[in-house]
Amino acid sequence: MVFPIVGGNQSTGDFVTNSLRLNDDDSPSLSLDLSSPNTDKFTLSMWVKMTGARTQLTALGKRLTGEAGDNRSIDIEQNANGRLGISAYNGVADSNVAAYNSNTGAGPLLRDTSAWYHFVYAFDTGQGTAGNRLKWYVNGVLQSGYNTTTTPSQNADLFDSSGSMIRIGRALNTESNYGDMYLAQYYYVDGQQYDHTYFGEFNDNGVWIPVENGKGAGGAITFGTNGFYLEFKETGTSANASGIGADTSGNDKHLTPANLTAIDVVTDTPQNNFCTVNPLGGTNSSGKWTFSEGNTQIQQNNNGSWRATGSTMAVANGKWYWEIEFDAGTMTEIFVGVHDSEVSLEGTNRWVTGSTLFYNHNGGEIRQDGTDTTNDYGVLTAGDILGIALNMDDNQITFYDNGSAIASNFSLSSSITGFAMPTFLSDSSDIVYKVNFGNAPFSISSGNSDGAGFGNFEYAVPSGYYSLCTKNLAEFG
Repeated sequence: MVFPIVGGNQSTGDFVTNSLRLNDDDSPSLSLDLSSPNTDKFTLSMWVKMTGARTQLTALGKRLTGEAGDNRSIDIEQNANGRLGISAYNGVADSNVAAYNSNTGAGPLLRDTSAWYHFVYAFDTGQGTAGNRLKWYVNGVLQSGYNTTTTPSQNADLFDSSGSMIRIGRALNTESNYGDMYLAQYYYVDGQQYDHTYFGEFNDNGVWIPVENGKGAGGAITFGTNGFYLEFKETGTSANASGIGADTSGNDKHLTPANLTAIDVVTDTPQNNFCTVNPLGGTNSSGKWTFSEGNTQIQQNNNGSWRATGSTMAVANGKWYWEIEFDAGTMTEIFVGVHDSEVSLEGTNRWVTGSTLFYNHNGGEIRQDGTDTTNDYGVLTAGDILGIALNMDDNQITFYDNGSAIASNFSLSSSITGFAMPTFLSDSSDIVYKVNFGNAPFSISSGNSDGAGFGNFEYAVPSGYYSLCTKNLAEFG
């Protein structure tokens, strides 16, 4: 039995092995100059895991001058309110495509940060029926009812055929807008309007899942002159077959990465969804925590006030392992451990007084249900990695400091009666928590996967313990 993961997709296939983690604070992007592209017929398909922040998905077109907003482009984004939409800016004459304008807040509201979503945007302005000139699918469902202006005029060019580019993770109209998300299975098809059946299908449980090229009901994909397919299986920083933006369609249309490194290629995918810290849960009102690196890095914003936040997954059975590196500032009040998911993290000190078990850095103690033990298990220093091994089969927890056990097999029996959720507390804005559930936001010098072959950890995963991801939860949870 596992804690429900709303929107978390999984399938038995394993062809989707990687994704790209974009952190907007790093100003990341991938870009490709287009050579005489089809400007009236094309398709974009991508799997996206949102982080809760505004995110720039794709921009297609060109800037006319250096002034923000002076361009001819199509812009696809999730706005600050979580609305997904499509906008056009100063398009070529007779090319109004702002049918799903995110700036009006008219698009669907997508705020599940534990979920992988699939988006297809299929354009063909040659269609005689106006409603068929732009087809937009979310998880295999055609979107309708969000129109705020007119659809494209028949045979309209949606951007310029000369001097245009496609940019992933960065806007063209306002170049300071960047992506904050996980991205997988990205297709750009030049010259075809493909529906959702080329890229995915519903499994026996009614969940929309990815399919390999040619195995979907729509048939094989023809990419056209400029088309490309990104699987994010490489980690180089050049625009070639070894780069992060490597095209595996056969066209060799490799994209140029900017402000992306090998650590941004991760194994969190729509076929194996990994746990992260949850920006929607806990005492995060008024921005008490800053979330970054795909919700694997957090920093408390309100020095002197206790704040807590949990994870996107919780467990009632099985054995699980994760790591936290502590970085920056002065190591003061730090609590990391688990709490009973049925107990709210909201309210004054509720996370300290009941249904919890934490390692307490201040004094190196274990705090259980609000009471510290008298033992001193040692304190951490900045840069240390705390490992946590949670044994829900025997209701025990073990803490490690840089790979060495400091508190072994501590009983959870009086604290957790339902689902145990990884939890993080602090009253200090000086410290940064870098949380590794298998896709670390920090550099790994050794590299250790669990017994199922999943995750990437600094220290050896204890025998019989697993990373928190949907494939492991289905097998061992």
